[in-house]
Amino acid sequence: MINEIYDVIVVGGGHAGCEAAAAAANLGSKTLLVTMNMQTIGQMSCNPAMGGIAKGQIVREIDAMGGYSGIISDKSAIQFKMLNLSKGPAMWSPRTQNDRMLFAEEWRIALEQTPNLDFFQDMVKEFIIENNKVCGVKTSLGLSIKAKSVVLTNGTFLNGLIHVGEKQLGGGRMGEPKSFGITEQLVSLGFEAGRMKTGTPARIDGRTLDYSKMEEQKGDENPQKFSYSDTPKITRQLSCHIAYTNEKVHDILRTGFEKSPMFNGTIQSIGPRYCPSIEDKINRFADRNRHQLFAEPEGWRTVEVYLNGFSSSLPEEVQIQAMQAIPGFENAKVFRPGYAIEYDYFPPTQLNHTLETKLISNLYFAGQINGTTGYEEAAGQGLMAGINAHLKINEKPEFILNRDEAYIGVLIDDLITKGTDEPYRMFTSRAEYRLLLRQDNADIRLTEKSYKIGLAKADRLKNVTEKIDKSNELEEYLRQTSLKPTVINPLLESIESSPVDQAYRASQILTRPNITLKTLESITILKENLDKYSEEVREQAEINIKYKGYIEKEKVNVDKLNRLENIKIAETFEYLNIPSLSSEARQKLTKVQPKTLAQAGRISGVSPSDINVLMIYMAK
Repeated sequence: MINEIYDVIVVGGGHAGCEAAAAAANLGSKTLLVTMNMQTIGQMSCNPAMGGIAKGQIVREIDAMGGYSGIISDKSAIQFKMLNLSKGPAMWSPRTQNDRMLFAEEWRIALEQTPNLDFFQDMVKEFIIENNKVCGVKTSLGLSIKAKSVVLTNGTFLNGLIHVGEKQLGGGRMGEPKSFGITEQLVSLGFEAGRMKTGTPARIDGRTLDYSKMEEQKGDENPQKFSYSDTPKITRQLSCHIAYTNEKVHDILRTGFEKSPMFNGTIQSIGPRYCPSIEDKINRFADRNRHQLFAEPEGWRTVEVYLNGFSSSLPEEVQIQAMQAIPGFENAKVFRPGYAIEYDYFPPTQLNHTLETKLISNLYFAGQINGTTGYEEAAGQGLMAGINAHLKINEKPEFILNRDEAYIGVLIDDLITKGTDEPYRMFTSRAEYRLLLRQDNADIRLTEKSYKIGLAKADRLKNVTEKIDKSNELEEYLRQTSLKPTVINPLLESIESSPVDQAYRASQILTRPNITLKTLESITILKENLDKYSEEVREQAEINIKYKGYIEKEKVNVDKLNRLENIKIAETFEYLNIPSLSSEARQKLTKVQPKTLAQAGRISGVSPSDINVLMIYMAK
């Protein structure tokens, strides 16, 4: 195998690497996954959960295109919750609590059953590059493995440095060595590199916790799942528990500040703003006398517990002492202290939208190497990098998702256009068309696109087509069915909604804010027909009817945006020669080299007046 020339080599076996390898192999590329440790493929390095606000939408999108993350999450789930149900459907976000060991096992099994995919355990320390084109990799064993393209997904391993108080350990994850050589080579080739920081909480022996002093947090009564395929729904669930810090906990934590690498200057890189360490929380929010924590089980057959919200790099004795001041944790024993980790990343403005680097042809970056944080963000990038690596070497058109098509499109466009100097995390607020990018319609948005490039299978497309047809059928039935006052008023009065004095279509009644299809089931003539449709179809029809006006308004805004997306900018465009542009705009546009006028308008520092100047100049 070492003498073979691979189509795609994927470096790294984390979430990005797994999705990249699966995508490239399933598209038909002869693929090699090189990882430093075959036993940690698909490892959940931080919290044992998938999805969440906006992240759940990404998992659904990956699944809709034929990726594996949704399937693996369903098979290893120990709890399911749909978040934000009290808000509109654009905010609904699925999340699973997962069995950490089972999650990694299912990833390993899925990849080993993927045709065209080989594995090799070794550390990649250098690229083989000829004429500014990557041609393979060199490993720590001194092996040279040839390839037509390479996808780099090193996570936190590039020159990783672990911090626990004043102690420092080289590593990409606790107990695992760092990767070195790649950063140095890429910098010598002209790449810009930086450092980022992330952290993780202590792992605790669940047998030593008193859950009676915490608030139980159960999963949904009728749990759903991530995958649009036939993965089984979870039938039993484990509870999480909510605990709270207090002033005593905070006082103990403060005693370790002088030895904190965050506060004594040892760590200078920037960590994730939206997932701060516990010491950062009590420092930044000194007026708060408590912070919420979640005790999350790590799996069906382990007593290990993850304390979400208690990420820390303080000395281990301070972490333990402070933890034991939390109600329910008085006798807590720690399996492993929390730690912070610094690692190399490459500002993503050095990439094209395909995630191919601008400097080296056929070299792709995906995951935390691009400055993101989170399993889901990494997996989405890995999927897209694997797809585009395959398409490029086969001389096929690139595959890019627009901002109105997917959260993955928003993620990549943000990275490429705006860059990031802190770990990037996806939120629903980052998507200007989030009502179109709901978790329930990811298959409708993306499966056909993926099928056309050969990734999503025919049975997936058949299921989507049936879902659309059934949804349209149900919508039409509700629009045509008339309900007389004598039929509908008893229901309206029972839920304190204004009665009607004439017949109304069922669809009109459904647009009332306190009416759902579930509510209308109490009407006998409706229930018989509603029972014919699956829960998925009913949800789709209900959202389309309730939010029709808002959805159409967003589509109009998308059409306006697409006009600018259709105005292409030549790669040879000389921004420095346009004096009417602001100085900052000339610099930013020259650095990013946007492909379209719409992308140019999203670059930080480029004003609407700069875009007008470009439009006038291009019109001439």
